[in-house]
Amino acid sequence: MGAERTDEELMLAYRDGDADAFETLYRRHRGGLFRYFLRQCGNEGVAEELYQDVWMKLIRARERYAVKARFSTYLYHLAHNRLVDHYRRQGHAPPAASESADPEAAAISAADCDGPETRAMRNRQVQAILAQIQALPEAQREAFLLKEEAGLSLDEIARVTGVNKETAKSRLRYAVQRLRRTLTREGIQMI
Repeated sequence: MGAERTDEELMLAYRDGDADAFETLYRRHRGGLFRYFLRQCGNEGVAEELYQDVWMKLIRARERYAVKARFSTYLYHLAHNRLVDHYRRQGHAPPAASESADPEAAAISAADCDGPETRAMRNRQVQAILAQIQALPEAQREAFLLKEEAGLSLDEIARVTGVNKETAKSRLRYAVQRLRRTLTREGIQMI
């Protein structure tokens, strides 16, 4: 077989009727996209609904898809718009995340083979990091998650959020500075 197809090639193939291409795209992006929603809204049920809505929107828009940017930029642009619509309909700002809403923290703790004290310490660190991410101002949190969860570049973050590159860069810089400052006070090192 040849080299693995890019996301853009897969989306074009899906647009042209290749259902297996969609399956591959879904497998590649399901985790990051769901975590993006979960960390933005802090509610697993709402995150699942928004997540499904974005995939349905992608399915409905497939015939109009054209490569204008990386596929992940396109996907997270859809996600950003869906999140904005959700908050407009709700008429409120994002809620704080509940500790039990993050399955990743539980998985990290469960997979750790160290003793119970080490697992407890790592779980506290993970919870502290997630709480500090949730405490970021919405625009900074979104820029941070788009960079860390989706792996988007500054140009792509700017395109997804509808701001210029310098604004995206500032939001990301302030988010990282705030996280470092608050986590350092709590004795947690950022990688």
